[in-house]
Amino acid sequence: MVGDMVGDMVGETVGEHDFGARLRRLLDHRRLRPAALARHVDVPECELTVVLHGGEAPAPPLLRRLAPALGLHTADVFAIAGTDTPDDLTPVDTTAGRAIPRVLQDAAALPPQQYDTLRRYVASLPQAERTRPVPETPPGRRYPPGPGALLMSMLHNRNLNWPAIAITFGTVTYRYWAASTFGQVGHGRKPLTPDLLADYAVLLDVPADDLSALTAIPLPTPGTPKPDTPAVADLIWELRRLTVSQLHQVTDTAKALRTHPPDD
Repeated sequence: MVGDMVGDMVGETVGEHDFGARLRRLLDHRRLRPAALARHVDVPECELTVVLHGGEAPAPPLLRRLAPALGLHTADVFAIAGTDTPDDLTPVDTTAGRAIPRVLQDAAALPPQQYDTLRRYVASLPQAERTRPVPETPPGRRYPPGPGALLMSMLHNRNLNWPAIAITFGTVTYRYWAASTFGQVGHGRKPLTPDLLADYAVLLDVPADDLSALTAIPLPTPGTPKPDTPAVADLIWELRRLTVSQLHQVTDTAKALRTHPPDD
């Protein structure tokens, strides 16, 4: 394979061209050879090899082709590369993220059948057209390279800012931290521990072992089970594409399902 996964699992300090190291670890973890990946995305193996070994930064077209081949969201592949998310991959209403935690709180109170009904309702909502330019990234969210920056960028891809992230962590994982503490994770001032990585994995619809490979942070040994949060990461991803008015509709629907559950 292309690297020694075990030797790499000590955390990373990375720059803008570290995409190759992250991708090498992911391929090692999945036991996927670079040649097979190159064939799958229809690029010359030599082109992928240069990227894998840090010879050059990956071009945006290559990142877009790699995403489906790796089973990852395209926006997340840009985050893995440490590159700004293209406008067409950002949420259409960046003001809507503040309403996502409220939806998740209401959804958490639903029995499994009603939870699934809510998920289907969210998936059925049309995606609105973008009506405003994509805002500039706030200075506080321009993180130095590192594993915490990667995970925070992936959560920002889900239209969650620091306060929304803090509320969501508390609702879903019972980790009650101040919003600024999550900012410290992104800036590398608070370490990304195995337990914290596992909590991020609950919110991101990326397998925990893949996140471990990408960040070079080991997962915790089996211990206290995580809260039962069925498909919450999938729901978060679906919610990211909605406007604030649509999210209010989802909240109303969740409350109605809790008060008047449908008949079997």
